[in-house]
Amino acid sequence: MIDQVATAFASEDYRTAAKLIKRLLKESPENPWVQFYLGKLQEVSGKHQDAEKMYLQLLRSTTNSKILAQARQGVKRLQDIKEEETKQAIAQIKTNRINSEIGVLILEPINSELKAQIAPKFAEIMQIDPYSARLTIPSRGWRMYRSGGMGELQYYGEHLQNAGIPCFWAKLADVQKIQVFQVNYFTESANQGTVVCRNASNQMGSLNFNWSEVKQRVIGLIPIFEEVVDLDIRGKLERKTQIQDYFHFCDLHLPSRHCILRIYDNAYEFQQGVPLVSQPSQNTIRMNWNSLLDWIEGKLPSGKVWSEFTIFAETVLEQKELLNKIPSHMHIFRREATAWDPAFQLYSGLAFVRNV
Repeated sequence: MIDQVATAFASEDYRTAAKLIKRLLKESPENPWVQFYLGKLQEVSGKHQDAEKMYLQLLRSTTNSKILAQARQGVKRLQDIKEEETKQAIAQIKTNRINSEIGVLILEPINSELKAQIAPKFAEIMQIDPYSARLTIPSRGWRMYRSGGMGELQYYGEHLQNAGIPCFWAKLADVQKIQVFQVNYFTESANQGTVVCRNASNQMGSLNFNWSEVKQRVIGLIPIFEEVVDLDIRGKLERKTQIQDYFHFCDLHLPSRHCILRIYDNAYEFQQGVPLVSQPSQNTIRMNWNSLLDWIEGKLPSGKVWSEFTIFAETVLEQKELLNKIPSHMHIFRREATAWDPAFQLYSGLAFVRNV
């Protein structure tokens, strides 16, 4: 009867093939040829997911070289169909000007124990191999996975979310629109706070707010680079740039005002405004900074804190073209520009548009 099934497929008589396969499934459901032709029937019926599952099952369970060869061909046909459908869908999306706005696709962390389960789904959607997929999915912090047109990112993002893979996408323009004020120092009265600060044009002013307006914080370390002289492996002097220390940053997000209050240790005027310690001039910057963070913590005991900037930065620092589009809003004197500054602005901005 298997020969009759093969003949029916050869003549594209799928109705007869379906009747024969139905009988064979009752008589010998474990027969690999029956399973193969069931997969082929599912393929020609448009049930591509079921067909691929059957072909892959045969690749794992049978040793028949003819079945293995045809199952591999079936998997390849279905993958080609998927790739073509994806290309057509993205091409259609790109015809809409709104969908061409630049954005980023961010992968959110997954428990390491779930990676083996999730990786094949990720590989299928993004059309990469499962091993690379497993390495790509983050266990800690966000991963900047892809930049490009928002329509394409949304297409992939929705497929990932539907497969249980946490991610989000955001327009670069939404990050760029956020106002950032550089805080010089705090003053306060009762439940209100006031910051003396500078705007993007470096103009001095003040801003009054209620602490309840602050919905979350972002903290991070930004490297301080210095050129040093050292000995190379041959004992000769050489100049190289190394990380010597870090600036400490803390962003307060006020979504109702669509702004960020940015504080960093070397620019905060600890001897002005709210007294944090008895004699700030006799303390180190680190001691004063820790006192400031403790004071802010007392005002915002239940607010969300985003603190995995360094993990995120390692996934985006090479994206120079993307980062060049993002003003860092950092008034730091540097001999040379560094990607770390706009990377922090992107991280804080994504937290802002993602969670508030």
